[in-house]
Amino acid sequence: MTKPVISIENLTKKYDLGVIGTGTLSRDLNRWWARLRGQPDPYTRIGQRDHFERIGETILALDDVSFTVAQGEALGIIGKNGAGKSTLLKILSRVTAPTSGVVKVKGRIGSLLEIGTGFHPELTGRENVYLNGAILGMRKDEVDRKFDEIVDFSGVEKFIDTPVKRYSSGMYVRLAFAVAAHLDPEILVVDEVLAVGDAEFQKKCLGKMGDVASEGRTVLFVSHNMAAIRKLCGKTILIDKGNIVATGFSNDVVNKYLSKGSEKNSERIWTNINTAPGNQISRLHAVRILSKGQVITKIPSDQELILEVEYWNLIKGNKIIVEVRLVESRSGYVLNTFNTPDASLEYDKISIEPKEAGLYRSTLRIPPNFLNNEQFTFHVLLVSLSPTKAEVNMPEAISFSILDTPKLRTAGLSGKWVGPIRTAFEWKTELLKKGK
Repeated sequence: MTKPVISIENLTKKYDLGVIGTGTLSRDLNRWWARLRGQPDPYTRIGQRDHFERIGETILALDDVSFTVAQGEALGIIGKNGAGKSTLLKILSRVTAPTSGVVKVKGRIGSLLEIGTGFHPELTGRENVYLNGAILGMRKDEVDRKFDEIVDFSGVEKFIDTPVKRYSSGMYVRLAFAVAAHLDPEILVVDEVLAVGDAEFQKKCLGKMGDVASEGRTVLFVSHNMAAIRKLCGKTILIDKGNIVATGFSNDVVNKYLSKGSEKNSERIWTNINTAPGNQISRLHAVRILSKGQVITKIPSDQELILEVEYWNLIKGNKIIVEVRLVESRSGYVLNTFNTPDASLEYDKISIEPKEAGLYRSTLRIPPNFLNNEQFTFHVLLVSLSPTKAEVNMPEAISFSILDTPKLRTAGLSGKWVGPIRTAFEWKTELLKKGK
């Protein structure tokens, strides 16, 4: 039996809320004096819970997690946002320390976590390649042999001597993945950040991870793309609220996860702007699916589907777009679209006017008889341009199902067609030449 290269025993990560200071000694003293007198926190934002009310609260990001990973194994890790997936990878990558438990790792780890981890923004792409090689314990001549391959894979040749702070999010991810995958780590750890890249590069990355696994190295892959998990990973674990709730063959675990996902609501609203997904530049307010003016989860195939995305643009003059990715739960991405008349899929080529600060609603219409009878999700992003940056990246923002219509069932045409799209295209047949 192959010895494990990763062994995790009783791993727990706890966060205590309300213990972080304001950032300055004077403000911390003001806060302390207010609490001593029984007054509210003077630095609490409107709509936000009082800092003093949160002191003593504890969140368990991971709760007594245990599992092993064998050498050469490709392990998928799935679960809802906030389940504890990224925390687990950060602990494995030594970005953060566990509260309790034991983590044993045999071999060098190449990690691709959230954008910004592992690269120094002031250094050029070239310098960051060599920096990451040094962190992995590689000599300069070893990195030299891999350098051209890394640059070629990433596609950023023209900008390799440009500081990475000037890169778009897509360029950053391409170079970061190329570095992580090509510097010969024994263990490759990849988070959902691949969702930022374009479809072609995602396919390229999945192919490379497959090559890494076939070479006898170990891959840990966190993703909301269930098709990619099925294809790449032989084994998958499902995490929910910091606990492993299922482990086994990827197909079985994914099916269990999707069966739970079918119960999701078709409307999500964030009433508190301070806690809504996003940052100081842009935040989501609502995402909903409508048909015939009603919020709906199960939509007949002959009805129009409407997706509404409401969001706050908090900076006057910001160029921000809504990107939506339609994902079929079993086969993966179906299409990408943007709330701009420009059809380009390259962020740097999209033309959009600066926006006033305020609340916006963008509406996407999908025509009747377009989608197959299957379960789908929308992956929603809010992306700032100049420079390009994903301010909100929310996989599985909302879910819905397409149902056969009674008309199709009566005609004997019910059941799943091949592929995610089932459009009734207009056909014309004409006789070109009579036979003898």
